[in-house]
Amino acid sequence: MRASLLIFLFMLSPYCLSTETLKVATFNVSMEAGNYPEALTKTKNSQGATQQSTPSINVLQRVLSTGEHPQVKNVAEIIQRVNPDVLLLNEFDYIADKTKGVDAFISHYLNVSQNGQQAVDYPYTYIAPVNTGLATPFDLDNNGRAEQLGGDAYGFGLYPGQYGMALLSKYPIDINNIRTFQRFKWHHMPHPQQPYIPSPQQKETEWTPWYDAKEWQSLRLSSKSHWDVPVLVNGESIHILAMHPTPPSFDGEEDRNGKRNHDEIRLMADYLSPDKGSYIYDDNGNKVSLQHNTRFVLVGDFNAADIGDKYREGVIEQLTENPLVNNTVLPISCGGAESFSVAYSDRYTASWGARADYVLPSAQFDITDAGVFWPTKNSELYRLVDKREASSDHRLVWVTLALD
Repeated sequence: MRASLLIFLFMLSPYCLSTETLKVATFNVSMEAGNYPEALTKTKNSQGATQQSTPSINVLQRVLSTGEHPQVKNVAEIIQRVNPDVLLLNEFDYIADKTKGVDAFISHYLNVSQNGQQAVDYPYTYIAPVNTGLATPFDLDNNGRAEQLGGDAYGFGLYPGQYGMALLSKYPIDINNIRTFQRFKWHHMPHPQQPYIPSPQQKETEWTPWYDAKEWQSLRLSSKSHWDVPVLVNGESIHILAMHPTPPSFDGEEDRNGKRNHDEIRLMADYLSPDKGSYIYDDNGNKVSLQHNTRFVLVGDFNAADIGDKYREGVIEQLTENPLVNNTVLPISCGGAESFSVAYSDRYTASWGARADYVLPSAQFDITDAGVFWPTKNSELYRLVDKREASSDHRLVWVTLALD
């Protein structure tokens, strides 16, 4: 009787059974307060005028608490249709209380059938603080005012946790071996791309640094955070390497965001091997990098195009041309192909025209399938992506990996 019960329980648990493939996805879901102006509370000031509340994590908490927000329901439907095993969400506000954040999203949206789709569940999740909206005492954007937030935060943000990340998994997460790199200092990277203020009257070697000495010594490299999250699949640890580098824009001739984007991507590229990553330390102060032959999957909105007018030479190649990375299969879509006139737009992952979001496995993996969720305009599913307010200005990107 006892043996029969154990066999029955074994058959019920999908995590006890060997799986032949693993589908890994990334999705910038735009789930931050600025995306939900209608959810901002309205108050009256001392003069009796109506004003909106300041954006904060409370906005997303309210949106997630109801299970009824149409944009989030569409996001959930996209996830249900693709049904990845491991999923990184970018621009999902960091809410330390999981019951009001990522757990609420799962229980109120993903665990509920959207438009007839089968509900999905992710029993394992990971969140952590990010640098966006984390105040500094400096005038980092050099506008003459030290405003703490916005361009003066460690990562651009109007409140702590804006544009955060969340990892969802159907397989156990090895919590004890997670590494984060939120506090790694930019100047600790060998030969960093330090921003300077160009001056035609001076030689380049005489240009003034954009950040003064105190700022440069304090500035963190990661605009959000960099994560190494091991997921246990078939008894093997697969490292999910997640990040969301700053866009290489919203700056001037000093190119501070472009240079930061390059070095944020470089940090992860160097982390892939001990010989290049020997300088890297995690948030516990330990010198760490991946050991040789470690299986990994790089995921996130990297804000680095590989072709087209938004391409910057030598940036994304740090990963896509890395011999440790398998970039042989490009996720594509028919919707992206028809939305732009250029021949390579089938690889685009953002409505503004670029491959910005990546799922890049290590070279040990064979890729069996890949795609970008971007339906064509004549599809019934186009309603899920026809404008930013439908779901997001980014598309879900997925890759299916063969497991030995």
